Amino acid sequence: MRTSQMNSGYGFAGRMASSFIGSRLTPILIAALIGLGVFATLRLPREEEPQINVPMFDIMVPFNGASPGEIEKHLVEVGERKLWEISGVEYVYSMAQPNFAMFTVRFEVGTRPEEAANRIYTKTLDNRDLFPRGAGEPLIKFRSIDDVPVLALTLWGPGQDAYSLRRTAARIQTELNSVRDVSETRIIGGRKRQFIVHFDPLSLARYRLTPQTLSGIIRNSNARMPSGHYNLGETRLLAEADAFVRSAADLESIVVGVYDGRPVKLSEVARVMDGPDEDESSVFMLEGRGSGARGPEPAVTLSVAKRRGANATDVSRAVLAKIEAMKGREIPSSVLVTVTRNYGETAKDKSDELIYHMLLATLSVTLLIAIALGIREAAVVLVTIPVTLALTMLVYYLYGYTLNRITLFALIFSIGILVDDAIVVVENINRHYAMDRGRPLLRTIVAAVDEVGNPTILATWTVIASILPMAFVSGMMGPYMRPIPIGASVAMLFSLMVAFVFTPWLYAKAAGRWPGTVQHGG
Repeated sequence: MRTSQMNSGYGFAGRMASSFIGSRLTPILIAALIGLGVFATLRLPREEEPQINVPMFDIMVPFNGASPGEIEKHLVEVGERKLWEISGVEYVYSMAQPNFAMFTVRFEVGTRPEEAANRIYTKTLDNRDLFPRGAGEPLIKFRSIDDVPVLALTLWGPGQDAYSLRRTAARIQTELNSVRDVSETRIIGGRKRQFIVHFDPLSLARYRLTPQTLSGIIRNSNARMPSGHYNLGETRLLAEADAFVRSAADLESIVVGVYDGRPVKLSEVARVMDGPDEDESSVFMLEGRGSGARGPEPAVTLSVAKRRGANATDVSRAVLAKIEAMKGREIPSSVLVTVTRNYGETAKDKSDELIYHMLLATLSVTLLIAIALGIREAAVVLVTIPVTLALTMLVYYLYGYTLNRITLFALIFSIGILVDDAIVVVENINRHYAMDRGRPLLRTIVAAVDEVGNPTILATWTVIASILPMAFVSGMMGPYMRPIPIGASVAMLFSLMVAFVFTPWLYAKAAGRWPGTVQHGG
């Protein structure tokens, strides 16, 4: 029996079944699709939560010497009015503080970060002429969900102080910035090194100096300046004078004025201290629990954020590998490094757990089919479900989704409905096969598939029509929950295709005959 003869008189489902049931490419296609699904699953970035575009910007405008009332009148009112003119802005929050104004601008969900940044910078710089006299240049900082650290490393150790831990963390931070897909590192806690200058009011009055004058002199004395050039053959080398201040003694020796014909040094009018800065934030480490707990010990936390779309698990592993390589060199043996947050590891654990439950759901459905219909029918379903899930994973990968709790929940949720198409087709094939065993197997299978083709297509589109509108929900929950209707709808379409294309071939093979060796009668 030729394929053209089998196609005659059949509808869409029957023609699909007859086209693939005798093709030698069908098993190759099944293996290729499962392989692509495994590849997509391994390459999909793993995260706990789905990626949502909610661009936010902090705009800080300095206005030294101004009171909150003046800032509100001259900066805040004008700034709010202009920021609301930006298309796509959903929320503007402003705050007037002594010496500066702060604006927080949030765009609508789904706005591309690049477009939002372009609008913010353009609007802010175009209206620079509306700033009051004395206001400084605005500082614009972009905020997004990717700013949440994926890894937090706490540095501590017996006998370590906040000052030395901060310096160790700074060396580690420099190295971690070179790790691929690391977007931002931040040091929390510790004490920075700085020179603190305490002016003596009586000495300043005696030498007729002011703190403002000394501040400018100190700043200019510690700046790198070009100092000319010299020629070396055909090469011209530019020379630069290095910064002067390296220690407290260097700072004390700066000449800040002339009095009674002699130079006045900074040490004569001020006291210089070389040490940690003021304690603005502190981190402590408590080792152990209950009565056996030690500490709290001074500590410093180094947080690491990843780039958008990067795999949190891969970034965490790369950073931890870098930390291990730095121990004994940049990280002294007396400093302990404790991982206090590993977003990449938890994301992997949760995604692995959901994949396990997805496989468990597949086996449970297969067992139920085996009890209700038989081993042969269960074997067919056991293959069709992984093929459908593999195709859905491939779509996730191509569409730019990540492997998170929402996308995996969509697949687990869809297993119960995507198996319906295969069950309907297999059950009808089994019924036809039992009623007329004298009829050629391929003709029986194609006729059975064609009989339930139209109702199966209608039922599939009915389910899709009921869940797909959830993809168009607006607000924050829209893009957060969108993988569920999209994933389930895509899985339903693929399950329909698998039921018409692969299920007939699998049933013929499970019946004990290769489709190419079946003898067809009249």
